[in-house]
Amino acid sequence: MFRRAFLQQQGHDRLRVEERLVLEDCKRRGIETQFYLAKHIQRRQLNIDPECFICGDMDAMHGAMKLLGIEPPVTDDFPFSLEPYLHRKVWRSSIPQLETLLLSGREIFAKPAGRRKQFTGRVFSSPDDLRHIYGVSRQEPLWCSEVVRWTAEYRVYVVDHLPLAVAHYNGDERVSLDMDMVQTALSAYTSTAPAAYGIDFGVLDTGQTALVEANDGYALGAYQVDSESYATLLYTRWKQLLEKAQSP
Repeated sequence: MFRRAFLQQQGHDRLRVEERLVLEDCKRRGIETQFYLAKHIQRRQLNIDPECFICGDMDAMHGAMKLLGIEPPVTDDFPFSLEPYLHRKVWRSSIPQLETLLLSGREIFAKPAGRRKQFTGRVFSSPDDLRHIYGVSRQEPLWCSEVVRWTAEYRVYVVDHLPLAVAHYNGDERVSLDMDMVQTALSAYTSTAPAAYGIDFGVLDTGQTALVEANDGYALGAYQVDSESYATLLYTRWKQLLEKAQSP
């Protein structure tokens, strides 16, 4: 187990829900905690080493990786092995290509495909909707998909290929996932999945359970999950990243 945990604060001693969950778990496990601000990462003022755990947003985690010589993992929202579970067409694209599709009358869901999320994924219904990404570089890579209607969406928290928790985060919580299908998808992902991750599934208006997207476990958002399951996931993924950086 880690000897110390560094938890990001937002200023004025404010913590996001993610850091509050980890703090609760650290207290339960007797792990020493220390708070830091984003500027401490940027200025290389955080005294971290491979025996420390760090929790923070995406930018903070990438900064910590740089300090420790860890190469940030490649973003893989739609792993090849999980394509059969999408139940919709998903493809890599760009802002100019999105513009062309909108001018042709298509309705498209688009989200950033790079590590830095320059905007929140949304449905684009007309060229006028491009105002929502005004100022974003035209070189920004995108994921695009056919527009589907979700009736409910859930996040599955997975550690060592086993689901620890399932949390509803959008839509009608009376609509349940097909957990047999979810388990089949997790098994298909086993060979390329990180040691710990979050993976979102939803129920389409057709009644099918489908993959929304996969999410790496080192800077994962928390939705209605208990502190032990959430912290265990983060610890496990961070430990894996440290071990890969230290291996010859």
